[in-house]
Amino acid sequence: MSRTRILLSADGVSLALLVEDDRLPRVVHWGGDLGVLDAAAFDAVADTGVPLIGGSQPDQPVHWGLLGEARYGASVRPGLIGSRAGRDWTPDWRVTRVSVDGAVVEGFTSAGPGAVQFEAEAADAALELSLEVELTAHGLVRARATVTNRGADGYQLDELTLSMPVPTSATELLDFAGRWGVERFPQRTAFPVGQHRREGRRGRTGADAAYVLHAGSPGFGFRTGDVYAVHTAFSGNHIHQAERDATGFATISGGELLLAGEVRLDHGAAYSGPWIYFSYGADGLDAVADRFHGFLRSLPHAPSADRPVTLNVWEAVYFDHDQARLIDLAERAAALGVERYVLDDGWFGSRRDDSSGLGDWVVSADMWPVGLSPLVDRVHDLGMQFGLWFEPEMINEDSDVARAHPEWIMQPAGRLPVRARNQQVMNLAIEGAWQHVFSQIDAVLGDYRIDYVKWDHNRDLVDAGIAPDGRPGVHEQTLAFYRLLDALRERRPEVEFESCSSGGARVDLEVLTRTERVWVSDVIDPAERQRMLPWTGQLIPAEFQGSHIASGRSHSTARWHDLSFRAATAVFGHLGIEWDLAQATEDELTELAWWIDWYKANREVLLTGRQVRVDMSEPETYFKGIVTPRKAIYSLSQLTATAVGSLGQLRFPGLDPDAVYRLTAIDRQLTPADARPVWQREAFELTGRVLMTAGIRAPHLLPETAVIFELERVKG
Repeated sequence: MSRTRILLSADGVSLALLVEDDRLPRVVHWGGDLGVLDAAAFDAVADTGVPLIGGSQPDQPVHWGLLGEARYGASVRPGLIGSRAGRDWTPDWRVTRVSVDGAVVEGFTSAGPGAVQFEAEAADAALELSLEVELTAHGLVRARATVTNRGADGYQLDELTLSMPVPTSATELLDFAGRWGVERFPQRTAFPVGQHRREGRRGRTGADAAYVLHAGSPGFGFRTGDVYAVHTAFSGNHIHQAERDATGFATISGGELLLAGEVRLDHGAAYSGPWIYFSYGADGLDAVADRFHGFLRSLPHAPSADRPVTLNVWEAVYFDHDQARLIDLAERAAALGVERYVLDDGWFGSRRDDSSGLGDWVVSADMWPVGLSPLVDRVHDLGMQFGLWFEPEMINEDSDVARAHPEWIMQPAGRLPVRARNQQVMNLAIEGAWQHVFSQIDAVLGDYRIDYVKWDHNRDLVDAGIAPDGRPGVHEQTLAFYRLLDALRERRPEVEFESCSSGGARVDLEVLTRTERVWVSDVIDPAERQRMLPWTGQLIPAEFQGSHIASGRSHSTARWHDLSFRAATAVFGHLGIEWDLAQATEDELTELAWWIDWYKANREVLLTGRQVRVDMSEPETYFKGIVTPRKAIYSLSQLTATAVGSLGQLRFPGLDPDAVYRLTAIDRQLTPADARPVWQREAFELTGRVLMTAGIRAPHLLPETAVIFELERVKG
């Protein structure tokens, strides 16, 4: 039996891959660090993982590969689903080449982080396969597959997914649900025999996306339990899946969800699936999130801690773009210490409401007779950056471009899709449409000094066909979106881009390789954001999360909250304001300026530290923190009244046990009897060991209030 063995290790994680007799690679181990192994020890680990042969089973052990195959007796969903009109649906794959970081390997190879490539062919099916598997320096595994058709006739590819095994001890699943304004709503279930399959069919990542699918040991939490997670990095239709067969073998997997006939490979054509990310945590969900955060922070475009405090004018003015009012708002913002000013929807074409103008990316001569320069110049004179809103993938039927090119609207044959927000989707897979959008946006970015683009996407891709035959086009549209964003970034490297999509409906690792920020949700109500921010943090760190302070009464939920609660919530992200400051009282402006100053003084901690979260016994209670070597900042909030009067002891995770910390509480009210705005309380000092093990008694909280704790390292 020939064997090619590869062992990669990084940041407490080992990934062991085995090719036996030229079959597709099997994952021998993915989890905790195996330490130093030789070939014999590797084989021992591999052999212990071979499944037993049970009753009414094939006469040889089932082969579980990175790409699932049914031909060896596995009863799970195959990784590759496709055929040539019913033929070549079960290829006989043979590995022809294995390389690590570009160098061909055989026998046994052990390394730190690295990238492995497996090349395979199926002569019987005239197909070639390339599997890329990488272990990053942060212990994150990512993999993708490419299938190439070498046959004379076409190959219909219906699905391509990659999977990683999880142990039998992983008996619980956690992923996410949601809707507009209620993004990242966690849901738990038992890991069943059969499939737990989450399909995203919205043509974008979706507010209801699984986001990250976790499998873990019973009762796993933020800081307890072995947890294995998968994330599909794709901004179109996608799959997250957990599957357990009758023998108990279990996997988690992901891939692109392809609509009927979307990928047909002619001779020589290839399809590459998205990157699928796998994260392991030996100490709960925080450890899983750490690996994702480390990867994002290592990207070349990753934002620094010096994130500009932002004002977005949407909830202040909506479509009422009065130049004098907008300049006044800029001046009020600058006086508070705001560092970036963003003009939202309504500046272009015939855009006076949401019924027209999308697709005509030219400054409205009616609203802005001399262009945007008076506002842009004044914003820069005030020392702020200037940002502008676009929705490049969308089009109103009432627009110049739609009247000139109705065929550029995505549609099935013979009818338009239902409208959403009075708009349709611009088919960027048509070269003329792509060039139109690129040239108009690039012209605006060139005519004005634009520092930041809020890139929105406000509707699902329903009946998203390609004219004139109407074949489905979500796959091509998603790739065209990436190409458009890449081209604009290359053309305008000085511009920062945000991914906004009806709020947080396009948050995934592929779009984040191209953007510096996401808009977590259109709902800025702090009671909702108390849940959204830490759960969005399961994938992305705080500096990527747009987190704003809105007006006292939420425009989306109509609930009223004190400024202290709104601010204490928003500072755990990239801080901004979404509020008509002309309507704020002097007391509110004074307090808002205090919070902006506090944020600036602490953003290096808030936007570079390690996220820690604590499982609380009472519902709708959140205790979380950001920890750096010199300082840690925690937040305790309670959204509803509880049956008990005390939350007990608060233990602060993640500290240096041998250091001494000065603890200060910042809050509007710590007791019901004290209703005065008191932002800073008397400090006291304790060791990290005491704070982590004994903690302090939790203060009494009223519903929808929050306390911030600053822990400054003073000794050790």
